[in-house]
Amino acid sequence: MPSDVLRDPGAFQPVIQFSIHADNKVGRLHEIVGLLSVHEVHIVALSILDTTDSSIVRVIVNYPEEAQKLLIEHQFSFVQSELIAVELSSESEIGNVTCALVQAEINIHYIYPFLIRPNGRYALAISLEDNDLAAETLTRSQIKVIGQDDIAR
Repeated sequence: MPSDVLRDPGAFQPVIQFSIHADNKVGRLHEIVGLLSVHEVHIVALSILDTTDSSIVRVIVNYPEEAQKLLIEHQFSFVQSELIAVELSSESEIGNVTCALVQAEINIHYIYPFLIRPNGRYALAISLEDNDLAAETLTRSQIKVIGQDDIAR
């Protein structure tokens, strides 16, 4: 389990995403949002992939350890993964991000925006084939890579 792995204190921690399997029925998203909210776990990024029978609700939260416990306790099926997140001063910088990744020949699986960031900044969550290389590439391109510690409230 990724959250059980001990990390160096103060070391960069990638952003944790939960991909929650949800039946396509009225109120299921509300149930997930309510569960996290009542326990003061705030959703900072959200994306939903919908199919006929079910959905994948992708969320990034401020406290992933607490979210993981809640999802297990309430028997939600989910996968936890690490993503790269970048902070931008304007939407025009999206091209800088994609250009840097293309030049390094790093595949982007998907991207979705954060709902909120401090100081009016934009942010993107990015699923990539190689997070370490992407983080190095983006940092060298003077794009701010943010980690889990940067989104905790």
